[in-house]
Amino acid sequence: MVWNPKDKTVFAVNVTERYAKEAPADKALELGVRVFHEKDGPRVEAEVAQLDEAGNVISSTFSKAGRADLNDVAVLSLKGKTPWKLRVLSGQERKEILLEKVPEQALDIILKHPEAAAAKIDLTDVIAAWKEEGREEREEELAKKVIQAAGKEMKFLERKFGEAPAEGHALWISMHGGGGAPARVNDGQWQNQIKLYQPKEGYYVAPRAPSDTWNLWHQDHIDALFDRLIANYVICRGVDPNRVYLMGYSAGGDGVYQLAPRMADRFAAAAMMAGHPNETKPDGLRNLPFEIFMGGEDGAYKRNQIAANWKELLAEKQKADPNGYPHRVTIYPGLGHWMERKDAEVLPRMAEKRRAEWPKKVVWLQDDVTHERFYWLGVKFQGAVKGRKLIGEVDGQTIRVTGEDVSGLKFWLSDELLDLDQEVVIELNGKEAFRGIVKRQPAVAAMSLRLRCGMIATGLVVLD
Repeated sequence: MVWNPKDKTVFAVNVTERYAKEAPADKALELGVRVFHEKDGPRVEAEVAQLDEAGNVISSTFSKAGRADLNDVAVLSLKGKTPWKLRVLSGQERKEILLEKVPEQALDIILKHPEAAAAKIDLTDVIAAWKEEGREEREEELAKKVIQAAGKEMKFLERKFGEAPAEGHALWISMHGGGGAPARVNDGQWQNQIKLYQPKEGYYVAPRAPSDTWNLWHQDHIDALFDRLIANYVICRGVDPNRVYLMGYSAGGDGVYQLAPRMADRFAAAAMMAGHPNETKPDGLRNLPFEIFMGGEDGAYKRNQIAANWKELLAEKQKADPNGYPHRVTIYPGLGHWMERKDAEVLPRMAEKRRAEWPKKVVWLQDDVTHERFYWLGVKFQGAVKGRKLIGEVDGQTIRVTGEDVSGLKFWLSDELLDLDQEVVIELNGKEAFRGIVKRQPAVAAMSLRLRCGMIATGLVVLD
């Protein structure tokens, strides 16, 4: 009794549960939703659905349209634990949302942000400026057949085959053998390499390694020299940057083993002839068609055994990742280090391939020569460390990256990869690290062209 709290003589039965029972644990929560094309605009009709982890629809509703009473809202039943994954579809527009809690009022969903609606940019001037920047020096290098980069000079020989298709000529880079030998030996190998293969179409280029060391094709200056060589031909000779092919014989094959995984985003296909991989691994070949040719009797340095091992290794990687690691390994029985030019069979197959500019999945393993960008994934300078491995995947508007160290990442984005008019979500090891609109910027496009010939990213996200 309220007037005498200490009195215990009056008894009662608590009947509250008869009228207000606890909700079952699996009872759905109700979420009011309103969908707008843009902020302060009219409501639009859209399907709003809750998805499970596999992307299947659990429940759905259709939002109300027009400028009628804003309290007249559609209701979506939410089931399970947070965060709830929502998908919104309206015509060609799509948006995905992770919802942590039910708001007190209705959830307002804006499909298009004002800053994105007018974000398209004309890249004509950006591309023209890139092609004119240092063009005189590039033309001079091609005329003298000497490339300069990373404090080194690289001579090259050139042969031209066929008529250029509409998109431009192909470029074939073919590395000679030799290695740790006198300069005259490597010069002889170089002179032989320019005569070794004859593609049906394109510029066939045989560079002369700047050094005469055993690892002449996989020292750190080679990457910069090849980047310069490719850009010169694209800018000054109209080469299609998506049809650049890498080849090499003997010590040149060593170079293909090394360069193809770490520079895969420059090439449309690569072929290794009679070489040795040394310490390199094939992880970076996920999006690059890669062929190996070996004589069955080429036992020096166990080249034939290692080629057979790589055949198994690449098959295992493709089995685990069916959409990746396109490869073929050909071992000619009875042939030694010289394969009687049978390996030339690869040229027509290579010529059919085009570079995967914006693959939905990349596997990046840093080698002893490191890089700050691989396809659309990047790292800050201090993060380019030997042995660091990152796997990046794009699913709709969401980018997911996994790895032991996911700090200091950069994301070079394009409408070829996802829709920059829509919200972009980045998850690092399962945790959301970024959500928002990524603006297209001419300055980003200019940087992208310099860093990766022909790959024009227009948006950039840099994370700590």
